[in-house]
Amino acid sequence: MQKPTLVILAAGMASRYGSMKQIAGFGPNNETIMDYSIYDAIKAGFGKVVFIIRKDFADNFKAIVEPKFSGKIQLDYAYQGLDSYLPEGFTPPADRVKPWGTAHAMLCAKEVVNENFVVINADDFYGYDAFKKAYDFCQDGVSESEWGIVGYTLSNTLSKNGTVSRGVCKADGKGNLTEINERTKIYWKDEATNTVAYEDETGEHLVDANSPVSMNFWAFHPTVFEKIQKDFDAFAPANNHNIKAEFFIPLIADNFIKNGGAIKIVPTSSTWFGVTYPEDAPTVKESIQSLVSNGQYPTPLF
Repeated sequence: MQKPTLVILAAGMASRYGSMKQIAGFGPNNETIMDYSIYDAIKAGFGKVVFIIRKDFADNFKAIVEPKFSGKIQLDYAYQGLDSYLPEGFTPPADRVKPWGTAHAMLCAKEVVNENFVVINADDFYGYDAFKKAYDFCQDGVSESEWGIVGYTLSNTLSKNGTVSRGVCKADGKGNLTEINERTKIYWKDEATNTVAYEDETGEHLVDANSPVSMNFWAFHPTVFEKIQKDFDAFAPANNHNIKAEFFIPLIADNFIKNGGAIKIVPTSSTWFGVTYPEDAPTVKESIQSLVSNGQYPTPLF
């Protein structure tokens, strides 16, 4: 069986963090979070990495990543732009600046991905166990009728520096995803008692700290691209009035389930961490240094 591909979503604007955090250094030798993801993917057995980026920083991006990974794993690129894979005859609003979202970014990789693949964010640290579990699922579980999502424990994904957005997952008796509820303001209410809450327009609500959550780590069959294009062809015209509307991966997942598909929740023991706020950066550096000190990663990484 062909080795699966790792697709990395790196075209985001990093609006909250305020910089191009995809190429910011956090490791002891200035390694990026993405470097650790690629290291773990190579170790797990992935055969190719596809970076989804914007053309306006492509040269800078390539100059940074290619010396690190050339000869270690096959590299390829896809470019997300406002005019990429638009519905026939559709013109986006003239004042729209924001990209179309994660599912649209995935769609931009359709010409360079022909095998089972996983999708991750560039600026999230996922851990080796997650990549190994995803690799195994791509080999044994992914098909035209079954996809996968790596499930993290909610309490292992929160920031100490503010609210975060998390997709809280619900599963059926077979461990298949039934729904993802996007909670845009989840936070520690009391870390000492493992109490987590979220806020919405109706107020504050408690949520089980042990709930599985999506950190945008998915496993797909390449036929997903046909489904994304079909869904995007409907989404873009319907949301043309909203210049901030985004076409997210959970939208295509929801449609897939509604049309008879199954999405297996693949649990991982990995602890997630990432940089949502500038104040998170020291914690990320400390976490990576701890993993290096414990021998889980070499230094330098490559």
